[in-house]
Amino acid sequence: MLNYKKSLGQNFLIDQNIIKKITSITQINNKDIVEIGPGSGNLSQNIIKCKPKKLILIEKDNGLVEILKKKFINHNNVTIINKDLLELDLKKIVKKGSIVFGNLPYNISSQILIKFLRQDSWPPLYSKLIFMFQKEVGDKIIANSKEKDYGRLSIITKFKLNVNKCFDVSNNCFFPRPKINSTVLLFQPKKKLSHKIKNLKNLEKITQIFFSKKRKMINKPLDIIFNKNKVVISKLNLNLLLRPSEISENSYYKITQLFEKIVERK
Repeated sequence: MLNYKKSLGQNFLIDQNIIKKITSITQINNKDIVEIGPGSGNLSQNIIKCKPKKLILIEKDNGLVEILKKKFINHNNVTIINKDLLELDLKKIVKKGSIVFGNLPYNISSQILIKFLRQDSWPPLYSKLIFMFQKEVGDKIIANSKEKDYGRLSIITKFKLNVNKCFDVSNNCFFPRPKINSTVLLFQPKKKLSHKIKNLKNLEKITQIFFSKKRKMINKPLDIIFNKNKVVISKLNLNLLLRPSEISENSYYKITQLFEKIVERK
């Protein structure tokens, strides 16, 4: 029986119909493919059947790496990297036009997505991300303003990526069986960004201030960010009686832009 590590958030996808459905989302033939957290290689095997130019597997678990090495010993176009993705330099791995797949470990899925968003140059080298998240996280990513799941993850993600929901996946499709269902999302980099934000970490900071007190009216976080400078705040032309979930993604991008300009002047 396959051993799994709860500490690594491991849930192995075993349903062949769902595996085929994932690999049919985009054209794989003759493409450079990267897979994050391949586990025992169930999805990887189906990717290989689609004849990619190259397949790079990134797996942290030493035991699973040994399984992958045996499984793909006769495939010269498969490279296995035995490291934690969060510690890797993506520029050294992802080639131009690469497609990245990932049944992401539930405990670090948001961190992995943010890592792909923090690329210095934009658009990035990868052309598509096809990631599976626990449904609760997926709902937060795709949510729009005024919806109950709308928040930081949606705002930060949509700044740089177009997001499409592909389908939900039942918890019965995994071993061990998780308590919750999953969602597969397709991300494609925006070729041109709507706002000039120099450092994504500033957007992360701004949204953290707002959503740490998401039931408060937005005048409170704006006072914190702009040191109660009413003249600056008035430039945003926002209804200060609204709550963080009631203003659009674009409003957060404008706030971040203004924040960066003020910081530069100091």
